[in-house]
Amino acid sequence: MFTESITVKGNLEVVLLDESGLQKDYREVKNLVVAAGKDVIAARLLGNTLAVMSHMAVGSSNTAAATSQTALGSELGRVALSSSIRSSNTLTYQATFPAGTGTGALQEAGIFNAVSTGNMLCRTVFSAVNKAAGDTVVITWNVTVA
Repeated sequence: MFTESITVKGNLEVVLLDESGLQKDYREVKNLVVAAGKDVIAARLLGNTLAVMSHMAVGSSNTAAATSQTALGSELGRVALSSSIRSSNTLTYQATFPAGTGTGALQEAGIFNAVSTGNMLCRTVFSAVNKAAGDTVVITWNVTVA
């Protein structure tokens, strides 16, 4: 008997830049692919009309990531993805949160398929990245299907 298993896992890099573009902070974090995200992946395999991932959000909640979650705990800002590419079995999403967007003590991030609400693919929680009003945050997120 053959047994197959597919896992979906991800990690992301969070880079905090000051007003001059100098790096102030850097984090590398693993994430959780939530149940709703797995549903989107399965639906897309059948050509379902569920939208592709298009936005990334950051928030201030440090509530542990759980597969049942469908939104961030306390969203502070959401932006359109600046790029999304596939290389073999890895998807790479990138988003930039410019000055004035997502300001505060960032402790969570997620990938979504809509400008507001929508389906969440992944969620992660990390130790606080303190984004001042003039700072920029760039998040690069890799999701691997293996």
